[in-house]
Amino acid sequence: MPIQLFHNPRCSKSREALALLRERGVQPEIVEYLKSPPTAAQIDRLLTQLGLEPRQLMRRGEAVYRELGLDDPGLSRAALIAAMAENPILIERPIAVRGERAVLGRPPEKVLALLDD
Repeated sequence: MPIQLFHNPRCSKSREALALLRERGVQPEIVEYLKSPPTAAQIDRLLTQLGLEPRQLMRRGEAVYRELGLDDPGLSRAALIAAMAENPILIERPIAVRGERAVLGRPPEKVLALLDD
């Protein structure tokens, strides 16, 4: 089963995860999510696969996080997901997906867990 990697080539952790997969002979389908952002529905599915809540997948240090007031505890799950869909820079990376399983590559070695099948 192929692995899909939500990747930002400018991110060192994302490059490390890609290198780890390739060192093991895996050529993942690369999704440069800043160029081709996932939809809100895709982000919702990723969150479910990862077992995370939206803020756990958000890069809270990004200026847009503060500008949009995303730290407001009153924001709904749907509002947070919509913010990520509209501003993909908010999405933590890398994310590797294989079938119904997904892992956040923090640290990058976590992507190797998808090779255990």
